[in-house]
Amino acid sequence: MSIAELKSALPEYAKDLKLNIDALARATVLTDQQKWGTFVACAAATRNATVIQEIVAEAKDHLSPEALRAAFAAASVMAMNNVVYRAKHWLGDDFAQIRMGLRMNIIGNPGVEKQDFELWALAVSSMNGCEFCTIAHQKTVEVEGVTKDAIFETVKIAGVVTGVAQALAIEDALSL
Repeated sequence: MSIAELKSALPEYAKDLKLNIDALARATVLTDQQKWGTFVACAAATRNATVIQEIVAEAKDHLSPEALRAAFAAASVMAMNNVVYRAKHWLGDDFAQIRMGLRMNIIGNPGVEKQDFELWALAVSSMNGCEFCTIAHQKTVEVEGVTKDAIFETVKIAGVVTGVAQALAIEDALSL
């Protein structure tokens, strides 16, 4: 079970996704922990069981158990934060100063390097369409010394993993 399994499950119309996921899995812009943590966090954010299982199966060869848990935590806490911060933004200035009031301790102590967790949070936030969180995490990782190329690599992984999940959901629906 692996990225190769995902590629083989994709239909012909998703050939670009096959090529892109393969290229991103082989890319060296990110460290292994950054890359595979991004894949895992994004897979978790798709909520697609096949995508999660296949990516985690391969990522286990590249991530410590702590990094794997941190990637799941990034996907989970950003699912919450992205909803709340997007809504807060949409609701306007009257809500700007309202205290969030939600626990998100994992962000301060994720069990992995801060820049890695923040990259994963950025990738998931971009998937979830939260402009506020995407920009906030981008600024944080830039302060941590992460390059624009590395930042955009995480966004590309987010986009491709989302596309893979979409294609597999289409195929699952058609097979019913």
